[in-house]
Amino acid sequence: QVQLVESGGGLVQAGGSLRLSCAASGRTYSNFIMAWFRQAPGKEREFVILINWSTGDTIDTDSVKGRFTISRDNARRTVYLQMFSLKPEDTGVYYCAAGIRVGYNSAQYDFWGQGTQVTVSS
Repeated sequence: QVQLVESGGGLVQAGGSLRLSCAASGRTYSNFIMAWFRQAPGKEREFVILINWSTGDTIDTDSVKGRFTISRDNARRTVYLQMFSLKPEDTGVYYCAAGIRVGYNSAQYDFWGQGTQVTVSS
């Protein structure tokens, strides 16, 4: 079993920055794909960005290109989502997820954190 715990959410003004963390514990694998999804009120959970824990390769969605980056610290078994130039439309609950293959659909991920709220005010 894998446990994921997110932290770092909060309220920020448009144009501001936040860094989210996702700490993994339990039976983690070096070949995991670690992803961030987000869900705004009344909307479906959507893919944001992912990283291959082994290679460090990343993929992000168009709406966050040039603003969000993802990284990992192998020693701490932690994945980070650094968010710059935040917009009100970035508001939502951000979830960390782990799986064994690259995917953009939430159903493709086996393990999830509890989520952390990000609110961007205009």
